[in-house]
Parts: sequence; structure tokens; C-alpha cells
Amino acid sequence: MLELYYGIGTCAVASHIALEEAGAQYKAHRVDMKANQQNSPEYLAINPKGRVPALVTDQGVLTETPAILAYIAQIFPKANLAPLSDPFAFGQVQAFNSYLCSGVHISHSHGGRGARWATEDSSLQDMKRKVPENMRAGIAMIEQNMLRGPWVMGDAYTVCDPYLFTVGTWAKGDGVDLDAFPKVAAHRERMKQRPAVQRVMDQQKA
Repeated sequence: MLELYYGIGTCAVASHIALEEAGAQYKAHRVDMKANQQNSPEYLAINPKGRVPALVTDQGVLTETPAILAYIAQIFPKANLAPLSDPFAFGQVQAFNSYLCSGVHISHSHGGRGARWATEDSSLQDMKRKVPENMRAGIAMIEQNMLRGPWVMGDAYTVCDPYLFTVGTWAKGDGVDLDAFPKVAAHRERMKQRPAVQRVMDQQKA
């Protein structure tokens, strides 16, 4: 059975939703990030990076959200969470998720985890000041160039959608008003109506 290690409010929400959408049989283990459980010896034995998500499979452990989302889409093909039969379209799914991972998520992380990149207080404060600007730029890119329809890829729901939803949960705290981005805001409201999303968000409150 698959086992997902996740943290409240983290990017692991995307993988959690994808597992629910796929109808997967899995166990979810909450990692208490505030208590630094991600750096405990027990968790580091699972994911030496000390981050979430981590997905334990019968072949080993997968980390990094884009990889986990692609894996879920491929092992549950009947769930139709990615255009698996079209290499280019699947590449576009990967490109979108990689943009969130390597671009938007990094902009968000500069707010609370700047110590990964700098030690001087002036540098940390400068990174924090840039978060709203950088996050708005990332969401504007999605709004104007990447969100194709009711769902990220157009008419078909894919693993891109829970990832965008997850990033959207950070917007307010990062000083971004999603009302300025009507397509992204409407996408978020559609996501909230999905039973899989509701189940996962209920666990986020627990």
C-alpha cells in the first residue's frame, strides 16, 4: 500500500488530493513541521531531504511534487489525471508542474525559509519584501499564459489542478489578492467543490 507523508499547509496537499482523485488505497502520515519532525531520525530515514511530500511505494520512496504527481497519474491510468497517451501533452503537464515547483514555490519559500539561501538579516528581509511582487508575477504568468480553461490543461482535469490549488492557498499570506486574477480565483472555487479536495482539506484542519 502507498504511504504519503505530508505536512499541514505544504505542497504535499497536491499529492494528497491526487491520491484521493485516483481512488488510491493509501495511508497518510502527518509530519509535524512546527515540531521539526521532518528532521527527526525516523523521518530522515524515509526522506533524507527532510521535506514533504514523500510517497512510499513497493519499489522505494519518491520525493518532489512533480515526480509524485506524474507517478500517481501513471499508476492509476483509469483516473485520467494526465494525457498519458500523448507525449507532448504529458510534457506540457510536466512543464506546468515544474514551473510551480522551481519558480512559484521558491518565491513563496523566500518569505519563511530564506535561511536556505542567506544568513545576513538584511538579505533575509530583502527576500521577504520581494515575496508579494514575485508571487504576483508568477500567478500573473499562469493567469495570462498557462491556464487554458476551466482546468489548467483546458477541459480535462489533471494533476496540474491540485498543484495550482495548493499554491493558491499560500497567496493571501504572501500578500497576493487572488481577486486580481479572475481565472485563477475561479479555478480555486471549482476545486473547492470537488469531493476529493474537500476530504483532504478536512484533514488539513485536523
